[in-house]
Amino acid sequence: MHELINWLLSTIGAMGYPGIFMLMAMESSVIPVPSELVMPPAGYLAHQGEMNIWVSILMGTLGSLVGAYANYFVAHYLGRPLVLKYGRYVWITEHKFAKVEKFFLRHGEISTFIGRLLPVVRHLISIPAGIAGMNHLRFSLYTLAGAGIWCTILAWIGYFIGREQALIMKYSHQAVIGVVVFSAVLVAVYVWRQQRGDR
Repeated sequence: MHELINWLLSTIGAMGYPGIFMLMAMESSVIPVPSELVMPPAGYLAHQGEMNIWVSILMGTLGSLVGAYANYFVAHYLGRPLVLKYGRYVWITEHKFAKVEKFFLRHGEISTFIGRLLPVVRHLISIPAGIAGMNHLRFSLYTLAGAGIWCTILAWIGYFIGREQALIMKYSHQAVIGVVVFSAVLVAVYVWRQQRGDR
């Protein structure tokens, strides 16, 4: 971990904002680059005066959008035909697929926003959005909102803590717990409002 953090610091320091953009684009796609090891070092470099923290957050957020769109387009053009053709072999019938697609078309905004905040899910949430053909403007806005919040949290952790790996991981895990609780509350409110609307 120590060597990886130092490598990321030197890489981001050498490549600057394009390095943050590229690494966060990789993190947002299927390439396993943890955002917890990208944005805190960027925040640390901002604290050292080598970067601007808000530009770092912007680059991280835009990189996340680009990576999310990579998954979106792959799923949109390849995912649907493959699911419809081979899904029956893993008990995904066309009827079940249509129900999932209908659900995402109706609740895609909240799913995309919350998905960007949650570990593991943030790498995958663009796939159902692409398969369902979610509206590009809505997909972009909710992806940017979720990714922006997460990048901001991690960058400020690095800004205030510095390069202490143990503390970065400790507070990053606490941040994950916090966004999970926030997401659970948001889903509960969303479901309650949906039920009121249906009634």
